[in-house]
Amino acid sequence: MNDFSKKSVLVTGASSGIGNAIAIYLAKQSYTVLATVRKEADAESLDKLGLDNLKPLYPLDLTEPDQIYMIANIIEEQIQKMELPPLYAIINVAGGGQIAPIELMNIGKFREELEKRLVGPIFLLQKLLPLLRVMQGRVFWIATPSLLPVPYVADIHASDFAVNYLARTLNIELCPDGIKNVLIRCGGINTSSPQRTENYFSEMFDHWSKEIVNVYKDRLIRLRKDMELFNKRRTEPEKVAILVYKILNKKNPKTRYQVGYMSNLGSFFEKLPQSWVDFIMKKKECW
Repeated sequence: MNDFSKKSVLVTGASSGIGNAIAIYLAKQSYTVLATVRKEADAESLDKLGLDNLKPLYPLDLTEPDQIYMIANIIEEQIQKMELPPLYAIINVAGGGQIAPIELMNIGKFREELEKRLVGPIFLLQKLLPLLRVMQGRVFWIATPSLLPVPYVADIHASDFAVNYLARTLNIELCPDGIKNVLIRCGGINTSSPQRTENYFSEMFDHWSKEIVNVYKDRLIRLRKDMELFNKRRTEPEKVAILVYKILNKKNPKTRYQVGYMSNLGSFFEKLPQSWVDFIMKKKECW
């Protein structure tokens, strides 16, 4: 049997949702898990679980380069001193996203999401790649089926479209080093996103001018009803954690997987010509 305690795994966004589920599950399987969070209270919550090999690291806000630099230095120093096992994987989960038409998107939040999902993770990877190269490690990108033009979630899918590119390109660039990037495309996962979605609806209806909201009112009401049904069918985040665990233990994993409600349908749509997909996605909105 593998001694997983001899491998460190870094998980971003471990305070809640998918990141939290992955961090806890891998720690229970004896991996040494470096669980990054932004707030001290979240680190304390992880500590209270009593898992010796679950090690919260904070603060790590991926929009703050100084924090990324600090955390990377801490990890490198502790591995050099043999206080931590060698780093085997980075699992990029941190992010949020907003539900809104592009015209009504909060630009500040959109900019922040791009930092969390793209710029920050790449900067973190740049700092930690030398450690991964030693172990011929792996990088995981937790994303949506992002190659689909799904209306009202551009904030999420635009980032994930770029994540798709980064993972595929890194697989080419890092192939000589034996470092594999794995893209996990998640469908509907039961996280805090349903409540965030409701908050975004309230923000749009309450804070934007009546003139612009009225343009989208009927569409947003229909979307709200669709989301209520979708939310009831979401998959538990532990399913993602189990998949990550299985991939970590595969000698030659694939570079793309899918998990969660409707993820297989999303994967199927990605194989269709773009003009077909655009026609199908527009049909519901325009007819």
